[in-house]
Amino acid sequence: MVSKPRSDSTAGRQPWADGKQVWHAAPVPCPENRKGCSPAQSAAVSVIPNVVFSGSLDGHLRAYSTADGRVLWDYDTVRDFTTVNGVPGGGGAINGPGATVAGGMVFVNSGYAFFGQMPGNVLLAFGID
Repeated sequence: MVSKPRSDSTAGRQPWADGKQVWHAAPVPCPENRKGCSPAQSAAVSVIPNVVFSGSLDGHLRAYSTADGRVLWDYDTVRDFTTVNGVPGGGGAINGPGATVAGGMVFVNSGYAFFGQMPGNVLLAFGID
């Protein structure tokens, strides 16, 4: 049996004290021509001061404001990449572990072919220029 990821999973913020929702970010619909796409945000989130990083099965890594949930940055990983070792690289769905933030860089794995999601084989590194 293959389960289909929910398309209504969202990013959001709820304080522990009273449990009231502070903000909510609805998933962005997938393009109709993107096979295996789902807008579900099922990857673990990563948080740094003022920013929540959330990868999704549509292949996007988004940075949300912790204050109000607006999208600060959005990168679509579903594309071909030139790799450092010359092996053909491509991005896909983001699922499982969240982005790793260390040394002023954000690292994320792109490609998750289980359950019919978009395959890929890249580890991406983002920094501030």
